[in-house]
Amino acid sequence: MAAKAARKSKSNTESYLRMYRQMVRIRAFEDNANQLYLSAKMPGLTHMYSGQEAVAVGICEALEDTDYITSTHRGHGHCVAKGAEFRQMFCELLGKEEGYCRGKGGSMHIADQSHGNLGANAIVGGSTGIATGAALTAKYLKTGAVAVCFFGDGATAQGLLYEVMNMASLWKLPVIYACENNGYSEYTKTDEIAAGSLTERAKAFGMEAFHVDGQDVLAVNELTQDLVARARKGEGPFFVELETYRYHGHHVGDINRTYYRSKEEEAEWKEKRDPIVNFGKWLTAQKIVTADDLAAIDTEVKADAKAAVDYALDAKYPDASEVTMHVYAEAS
Repeated sequence: MAAKAARKSKSNTESYLRMYRQMVRIRAFEDNANQLYLSAKMPGLTHMYSGQEAVAVGICEALEDTDYITSTHRGHGHCVAKGAEFRQMFCELLGKEEGYCRGKGGSMHIADQSHGNLGANAIVGGSTGIATGAALTAKYLKTGAVAVCFFGDGATAQGLLYEVMNMASLWKLPVIYACENNGYSEYTKTDEIAAGSLTERAKAFGMEAFHVDGQDVLAVNELTQDLVARARKGEGPFFVELETYRYHGHHVGDINRTYYRSKEEEAEWKEKRDPIVNFGKWLTAQKIVTADDLAAIDTEVKADAKAAVDYALDAKYPDASEVTMHVYAEAS
């Protein structure tokens, strides 16, 4: 793990355990979501976040509840990391009325504004404008809030990203553009679609840009804490490229992936660079917790996820009368 973090005292134990638990919660959520799809109990497609947990958790641990995030089609991890509950999330995936969007958003459009999650977006790079707008609002109203815009490496090919980074840099907006570079834009290697350095693109707008190991939750968190504090003081915006990896395919139906990446590559990331396993090893090596403590967390979280799935499967669908709810403005 990060060298600086290794020197910190055990006074950070609560934060460390919260980050570990949150990463385990994301993995458990995704494992159950995948099974719901494979058993034909969930409508539509979904995109697994497994393997990228340290990015969402490391960043969101540095945010306040009143700070904003915007998400992507691969957004379950961001939602969990920002404070969402399993029950409402599974209800949303299954189209039930107790879901965060009353079952209308589903996997790719889930939002939880009570915790500052302005929503996932199925349009590649689509939420970059939303996050920048939230940052503009925060600056205009002097709320002190910061916005984090999560997007994948594929979004660096979208013009909207460059338009909003230009605006954010000109107006010194409190926004952090978090590029989750998992090595692939759908089924194509990032190196084959992105010329040059991604961080250098942000620097072209006079923006400070950073590269960090997205599998190291402490490194991600340490950098984000610094950038969030600076953004609150008006020193933003910032761009961060986080090197990470998705364990599953582009979506749950992308099972046979050998035509664009090897099984050996997948195995190496899982065996050597898993963010949960490696953080767990660090926690035990630092004698912050024992292996039994971590196993107890894993067991508890898995039970919570199963209970939430069982609840969501039996939950009520929204009434047909809701078909136009939140589509048209109510007459005053």
